[in-house]
Amino acid sequence: MTVGAQVKGCFSSIKNIEASLQTLANKTTAKESREAIEQVQQLISEVKDDLQNQVIQLSIEEPQYK
Repeated sequence: MTVGAQVKGCFSSIKNIEASLQTLANKTTAKESREAIEQVQQLISEVKDDLQNQVIQLSIEEPQYK
């Protein structure tokens, strides 16, 4: 598996985690739990943005891995 494929796979996993956290946040009623989920969502969003930039960079540097 190429580096590009691994990064894309990781990006896909992060998007799934983000969706799962959103579902959990919608079902959660406890204030402390909701705040914890929101903090994790922020962190996951930052990781997702970084990975998306990495996918773009890899596709520019190594077009054969598109």
